[in-house]
Amino acid sequence: MKKEPYLLFHNILGFYPDNIKYYQLALHHKSVPIQTKDGQHLCNERLEFLGDAILNSVITDLLYQRFQNEREGFLTNLRSKIVSRESLNRIAIEIGLDKLIIASRYVNLHANNNIYGNALEALFGAIYLDLGYKKCKFFVEERLFRHILDWDEIIEKEINFKSKVFEWCHKHHLEPEFSLIEESVFKNKHTFHTCLKIQGYTISEATGCSKKESQQKASEIAYQKICNDADFLTEITNNQTLEPAQVTE
Repeated sequence: MKKEPYLLFHNILGFYPDNIKYYQLALHHKSVPIQTKDGQHLCNERLEFLGDAILNSVITDLLYQRFQNEREGFLTNLRSKIVSRESLNRIAIEIGLDKLIIASRYVNLHANNNIYGNALEALFGAIYLDLGYKKCKFFVEERLFRHILDWDEIIEKEINFKSKVFEWCHKHHLEPEFSLIEESVFKNKHTFHTCLKIQGYTISEATGCSKKESQQKASEIAYQKICNDADFLTEITNNQTLEPAQVTE
């Protein structure tokens, strides 16, 4: 019986808690607080406050490392999407946290589903107090991004340059095509080098951690050419050779 709560959290976290009281408190909504011997009523709100800051820090850390050539605006928008209330509520449900939340039966969890995301933030606060920042980062990398979150999907939702380029080509009766130039692995890290051709001419090249990411980056370069070069369409339709711009991961 004493082992059961530890196994329960292990299934969600991927590791065993040390001080399980933090995690149990993270699940207590303010409608059902824990009463201490000295008369205090504790709920997960303080842990939620702490966990919100920790989660933002971890996501910022990961985005900064992964997207080394992206500007601040891109990183900020991407982080906002990942830590949005809608996203956190969905993640909490997918990892099964919604089934463990302790709240009054008078609280309509379906109508107040932000409770799920709040509990997830509180869980981050619990991990941080119990095992520190590195374990919080491990949880995001190994559990969330490996099984719940999809980098490619998040990037595509951020701004789909590939779709914009294809729409432009379709409008002008041109044929776009992606070609994988090279795929390499260094220290277990995949890199894909992709080029985008229009009418058989290479327009842009880019690298990324996945085929989709490299295609999106190549598309972004091409779309900037489309928007900023008044002679771009003429050069393509007149079959003039274009020098491809490049961007690395």
